[in-house]
Amino acid sequence: MKKIYFTVGPSQVYPTLYKHLNQALKINIPSLNHRGADFKELFKQTTNNLKTLLNIPESYQIFFVSSALEAMERTIMGLTEKTSFHIITGSFGKAWANFAAELGKNVLKSDLLYSKIPKETELICITQNDTSTGFWIPMEDIYNLKKKYPEKLIAIDIVSSIPYVDIDYKYIDVAFFSVQKGFGLPAGLGIMIVSPKALEKTEKLIKKGIVTGSYHSLKNLSEKAKDFQTPETPNVLSIYLLNQVIKDMLKISLKKIRENTDKKAEALYNFFDNHKKYQPFIKNHKFRSPTTLVIDVKGESERLRKKLAKKGFIIGAGYGDNKLNHLRIANFPSHTLKNVIEMLKYI
Repeated sequence: MKKIYFTVGPSQVYPTLYKHLNQALKINIPSLNHRGADFKELFKQTTNNLKTLLNIPESYQIFFVSSALEAMERTIMGLTEKTSFHIITGSFGKAWANFAAELGKNVLKSDLLYSKIPKETELICITQNDTSTGFWIPMEDIYNLKKKYPEKLIAIDIVSSIPYVDIDYKYIDVAFFSVQKGFGLPAGLGIMIVSPKALEKTEKLIKKGIVTGSYHSLKNLSEKAKDFQTPETPNVLSIYLLNQVIKDMLKISLKKIRENTDKKAEALYNFFDNHKKYQPFIKNHKFRSPTTLVIDVKGESERLRKKLAKKGFIIGAGYGDNKLNHLRIANFPSHTLKNVIEMLKYI
């Protein structure tokens, strides 16, 4: 039986992955010298294509790291001397704040986007789409925060909303994601998008004697990226696969991908809004995630997931304490409307 993975990450692989993986092995991509000309060309192509796909300013740099969790740590270490402020809407926002505390920073927290930002704040950390709760923060609200506090750096976790989320990067200093969700690739690669202002801040911290990291500090990542390299031997295969999927998406167009995502999200939310028993966990439509839906199933998560698995649909359990109460359903570019409609027949 063919399985369709609606898990929120890792998730259903992108439909062209098998073709690209076979080609990668055929041309010996895993054996590329990461200091050689071929890898430098791959680095250049991948970052340029990603900038084209996501409309990232030319002045911003793109770094390859191991995961989004590493990116959280890199951001805190590289951009905070003393104080970070965290807007928390779920478990991943809490994790980011915990990392900052473990690194010895003064951590300020709020569950309200419209909170007053204390004067001592250097960095505002926002999980734009928290996968644990399905809580989505509209980008316009984040832009307004930047307009109100232009001197503060803003970093956003877009792990489960990219490539759907449409970002005006002039309001963002750091954005990061990993590839096993919206890009439909195997886990093991994280991407950081970093502004010139953020890199200026890390230079200031270094001059003050603040430790901002070691081999994967923002400064080291930046210096190597200028020569289309990474500080360490990177996941070359994943970078190659990401580049190929980005090229596939460019052919389709991000506009079309977003339209398809909206259609699937509408079908899913309409179904559960009208269900007699199961309801979306987030009640306010403004804050509902179109890419990672969380559904309150009143303690029936395990039964429903087993039922769906027998039909070939693998659905995510709730997160943490809500494991048995919630379903988490991914809506990424690798999922089709046909997949969604067929899956809903068995709920």
